[in-house]
Amino acid sequence: MFVTKPLDREHRSSYHLRAHAVDMNGNQVENPIDLYIFVIDMNDNRPEFKNQVYNGSVDEGSKPGTYVMHLSAFDADDNTTANGMVRYRILSQTPHIPIPNMFTINSETGDIVTVAPGLDREKVSQYTIIVQATDMEGNLNFGLSNTATAIITVTDINDNPPMLTSKTFSGEVPENRVDAVVANLTVIDADQPHSPNWNAVYRIIGGDPTGHFTIRTDPVTNDGMVTVIKPVDFEMNRAFVLTVVVSNQAHLASGIQSSLQSTAGVTISVQDVNEPPYFPTNPKHIRFEEGVPAGTSLTTFSASDPDRLQMQQMIRYSKMNDPADWLSINRTNGQIVTTATLDRESVYVKNNIYEATFLAADNGSPAATGTGTLQIYLIDINDNPPALLPRESQICERMNRNVNGVNITAADADTDPNAGPFVFELPSSPSSIRRNWTITRISGDHARLGLRYQIYLEPGVYEVPVIVSDSGNPPLTNRSVIKVKVCPCDDNGDCTTLGAVAAAGLGTGAIISILICIIILLSMVLLFVVWIKRREKERQTKQLLIDPEDDVRDNILKYDEEGGGEEDQDYDLSQLQQPDSLEHIISKPPGVRRVDERPIIPESQYPIRPVVPHPGDIGDFIHEGLRAADNDPTAPPYDSLLVFDYEGSGSTAGSVSSLNSSSTGDQDYDYLNDWGPRFKKLADMYGGGDDD
Repeated sequence: MFVTKPLDREHRSSYHLRAHAVDMNGNQVENPIDLYIFVIDMNDNRPEFKNQVYNGSVDEGSKPGTYVMHLSAFDADDNTTANGMVRYRILSQTPHIPIPNMFTINSETGDIVTVAPGLDREKVSQYTIIVQATDMEGNLNFGLSNTATAIITVTDINDNPPMLTSKTFSGEVPENRVDAVVANLTVIDADQPHSPNWNAVYRIIGGDPTGHFTIRTDPVTNDGMVTVIKPVDFEMNRAFVLTVVVSNQAHLASGIQSSLQSTAGVTISVQDVNEPPYFPTNPKHIRFEEGVPAGTSLTTFSASDPDRLQMQQMIRYSKMNDPADWLSINRTNGQIVTTATLDRESVYVKNNIYEATFLAADNGSPAATGTGTLQIYLIDINDNPPALLPRESQICERMNRNVNGVNITAADADTDPNAGPFVFELPSSPSSIRRNWTITRISGDHARLGLRYQIYLEPGVYEVPVIVSDSGNPPLTNRSVIKVKVCPCDDNGDCTTLGAVAAAGLGTGAIISILICIIILLSMVLLFVVWIKRREKERQTKQLLIDPEDDVRDNILKYDEEGGGEEDQDYDLSQLQQPDSLEHIISKPPGVRRVDERPIIPESQYPIRPVVPHPGDIGDFIHEGLRAADNDPTAPPYDSLLVFDYEGSGSTAGSVSSLNSSSTGDQDYDYLNDWGPRFKKLADMYGGGDDD
């Protein structure tokens, strides 16, 4: 048995063959046997890394023996023999800081670990290591090798506390200013920028018990911005001395102590500015009865100037908003005096309170002003008489006296106890009021007005005076008039239509007269319509006074057709019209065909008939139109070839083929020139003109 071509164990490691022994004739001489052939491995494959570059990381300050990363290589040879047993080693390390051998690799597993202390990201942030993998158990003389690159990044830990660049900082701020940066604190941190180990956090630990300041961190520069969040008062504090401490968002690494430079002092000076006067009580509430006369002193509404240390200023008062113009204020002392009578029922008073606004201005540079609000609670007095409600109503002329009537009440602009309950009564004069009407009390605010028993009034509108008194001290009385419509009612107590009209002030006779007039008017309209219809019918059936044949008016008359003397009356009138195209002529069945060609020349201008022609001009107009049509080559029939292919049957006229000339000599055709432009071409052909 021989090998016919090279064997590759990595492609196929064994073969299973069956051998047969036969004679020359192909007969089996022995039983077949199985042959098992195993391919012996040779070291013909190098170790291969899955990646050419591997990335790993390790914290700075890690102790020796800290795991960093793992590398692995694969060898296609038999791993049960030395041909497939791979071993690893580090060829080089870049940079050699602090020593050339900061890492080692497990020769069998490929794990890289640290072997020396001293990893510092602030000095070396990344290492590059070349790793070699060799088979034959790492025998460099017989084994095959391959290399890969391992990049190890040293990750940052918070091993550098932030340090302020100065032990003291200073700034200044105008009083009453908020959201203003008054000082800028700078800090140094060697850790990785824009990471929690680098981001600074500032805190005020002393010097600001009332919380006037805060420190915000600039996200770009990491500086601390001291900001005013609550107004400061120069008269209260002229300066602030703050104690500030800075730290990182992340805690310091184990074993790292805070720096003494993490704390500093910040001195902030407060600048005095002209502050506006202020009203100690704002808004100020006072109570007064309405109706106090003009010139009444209400109160003194004075303001205070907060600039009491360095500035001695005068305050002047003025009115800012006085909706009803009821008040005035003294310019120097702020005394409020009325200029008109105070009215609680005014539209400018809301919930019994009248509100006005005043200004207080100092004489500083620049001048400052403050506003104050004065609220006057107006106590009600009985100064408004009650008004009767409703002002109009209706009542049935005959109904049950227990339910028939008008419920009345009153409206009073005053409030209790100057409003209800009300007293309703009828006046003593005229005497007919109490004789026909009566008022029954229902409640403190309501009463019922009705007709007296067995009193009948004609339908109509009656004005009933009613006296209404309120409960004030003393009470106010008002005489009001209610218009009551008395009308006949149906069973439901509602006014009937006739009753409503009667109640409007019309008597029975007037109502009957109106109805008769309406009936007469409708009859006249009906008669007029009938007369119009009848006249229209007569007009349609009436004959003309003259014979229609003699009527020469501009009417459209229908004339009888001429009738046929010939048998071929199956003619097509469309042949007399100019065809737009030849398609409809070609597609027609056999018959009379006419192919006219309209000359391409400008059309002639026909005389325009006046809108209202004179009777004597009609003949001239017709002759002018006929002459223009005869001289118009563009008017049909056109001077073109006409094709006739069907004459008709049974015509009484003889055939044109039977016509012949009886003259053998020359014939004079000059008369054709007198026949007009339609015969001009014939005149040119047969006339006596010179030939071209």
